[in-house]
Amino acid sequence: MKDTNSPTLKRSLSLKHVVFFGLAFMAPTTLFSTYGVAAHSTNGMISTAYIVALFVMLFTAYSYAQMVKAYPNAGAAYTFTQKSLSPHIGFIIGWTIILDYVFSPMISSLLLGIAMRAYFPSIPMYIWIILFILIVTVINILGIKIAAKVNIALLFLQFGTLTLFVVFSIKGLLNGQGAGTLFSILPFIDSNVELSSFMSVIPILCFSFLGFDAATTLSEETKNPRKTIPKAIYLITIIGGLYYLIGSYFLQLIWPDFQSFKDPEAAYMEIAFYIGGNFLISYFLAEGIMASFASAIASGASASRILYAMGRERVLPAKVFGYLSPKYRTPVFNIIIIGTIALSALFLSLTTAVSLINFGALFAFTFVNLSVISHFFFRNKQRSFIGTIRYLIIPLIGASLTGLFWIKLDIHSLILGGTWLLIGVIYLLNLTKMFRKPPPELGFDEDLSNKEANL
Repeated sequence: MKDTNSPTLKRSLSLKHVVFFGLAFMAPTTLFSTYGVAAHSTNGMISTAYIVALFVMLFTAYSYAQMVKAYPNAGAAYTFTQKSLSPHIGFIIGWTIILDYVFSPMISSLLLGIAMRAYFPSIPMYIWIILFILIVTVINILGIKIAAKVNIALLFLQFGTLTLFVVFSIKGLLNGQGAGTLFSILPFIDSNVELSSFMSVIPILCFSFLGFDAATTLSEETKNPRKTIPKAIYLITIIGGLYYLIGSYFLQLIWPDFQSFKDPEAAYMEIAFYIGGNFLISYFLAEGIMASFASAIASGASASRILYAMGRERVLPAKVFGYLSPKYRTPVFNIIIIGTIALSALFLSLTTAVSLINFGALFAFTFVNLSVISHFFFRNKQRSFIGTIRYLIIPLIGASLTGLFWIKLDIHSLILGGTWLLIGVIYLLNLTKMFRKPPPELGFDEDLSNKEANL
């Protein structure tokens, strides 16, 4: 029996809050920091690569939108697969998706530390990392509404960065810099590109779209989630895709010779100085700090909700992971745990963290697509002509694409992710006494959800 006096997550978020939250998690200005390496990998066809990544992600975004209508609670991919495929698969998906959310704040911490060390070389990087994590942790403890408002303000700065960059780029192109024209097929087509090199960068760019899935973790804190969350999923994916497309288009036009970068990892700084001098470089550095805050707040909040969903039903120890603060109505212990893990930025490399995230994301995306087929096409027997397209063909394409990119990950990602997956399987074997009993299932109040669906 449920304890009706126990604190619950508060429904306070509107469509605007969820969309901005997902975009903040996505941190779209990472386009600039990853541009040099991505341009080399795609032989310059970075805009086309983003279009392909957007196409792939739209199939998975569709599947997330369908599943959140069926199960609008905080468990996201964990819940979708648990309810539609099996409790055991659900546990494994929950275990792998933790990688995405838990290590994302670590990446933000590390990026901020690197930027601040460059700006203030006399201050040790660990000071900035620890201070950053403390601020993000406090904001997330104070409540999801406060976190969402902070993210809205920080996200406007990220879109301001794109606007400022495009204005400087247009001015430079009109003055003969770069390609010397505003319209060109250069960022889209190159007859010398190698398909294998081009396709190898797509999984990395798919990582750039993480954010639409994070929105589903806010289902229990969103008003009318069955209608609001699906809209948010599509808006986050499309807005993020347009941001990447516009930004990458002007990046290549203003500096067509991507082979000439002194340091591909800092290529955007060379471009910024080329078109805007010290002013634009300073703005990019300042905005990068703000983007790190926005992404860490969003990913930390999402991770804490995943852990809360698993702890609430005793998949993880309930006293810690299932605890909700009576005052703030936030999973305080989970937020502190995530902040502690983010301290790994003091010694882990960026490559290691990104490898783990790519593995977890694509693995979970594949099974969420399969969940749509299981839940709607097989269990609910929605097999009309339209139903077959919506609940079999579309999610099957999505599963095939994400599954393909998952197995195409580099060996570093597969080894690290596979090790984490093996640990999860061992824990599951212990939890279920060698599969002799099912793992705990996430509770779901069907009456409440039906009532909300009619609001």
